[in-house]
Formats: sequence, structure tokens, C-alpha cells
Amino acid sequence: MSHAHTMTKNKTVATWLALLGGPLGLHRFYLHGLGDTLGWLHPLPTALGLWGVERLQSLGQDDKLAWVLIPLLGFTVATTCLTAIVYALTDTGKWNARHNPAQAPAERAGGTNALTIIAVVIALLTGAGTLMASLDRK
Repeated sequence: MSHAHTMTKNKTVATWLALLGGPLGLHRFYLHGLGDTLGWLHPLPTALGLWGVERLQSLGQDDKLAWVLIPLLGFTVATTCLTAIVYALTDTGKWNARHNPAQAPAERAGGTNALTIIAVVIALLTGAGTLMASLDRK
């Protein structure tokens, strides 16, 4: 099987896609292609959660459906932030073995750099804050 047509998958790019576009499944499409079923499942809870936010803004805090829908957005954001952290902390050799099998284990695409670390910090803050807000039912 030839991997010549396979695009090298950069760990830092995947980390940022999970952080910024995770609720739309962008990280999954980058790593696994547009045929990735899990990638296509990401937009649904995101859209439902956004609909809940819209309902809350237009109908007020008494709208019970909004309070059911909004945590879907929060959990999706928190989950994709966790995914970004997992990606960023994956060992270079393990990353390349999984996503760049035709490349050497030490290939730079699987490496960590300052942008990867910045993404981890943002993902930690965003994910933790979003998860706490999603669990708060005041």
C-alpha cells in the first residue's frame, strides 16, 4: 500500500483545529478525511446548543428547553478542548506512527513547539471554564 498520496498530518495543526473548530469536527476531517463519521456527528450537538442559547436570549430564562440544549454546546466545546490537549501531549513517535506511518518516528510533523503549548494552555482554560459553566444549573 502506497502512502505517497497521503498528506502529512501536523500535530500542532490538529491541536489548533480541535481547539478552534472542534465543535464542527474540523480536527477529525483533517486527520481522517471527510468520510469520518465522528467528525460529522460533532456539528449536531453544537447546533442544538447554539439553538438553546438563541432560545434563552429570545424567550428568557424560563425556557426549559434552552436549559436542556445549552449544555450540549458546553460539553462539545469541553470535549474538543480535551481532544486538543490529548493531541498536543501525544509523543512525537506515537503521533507519527498513527497519523504519518510513512514518515520517520521523529518526523517534525508530530513534534511539539511553542504554538502547540499555547494551544494546550488555551484549551485547559477554555475547556475547564466551559465544563464548569455547563454544569452550573443556578
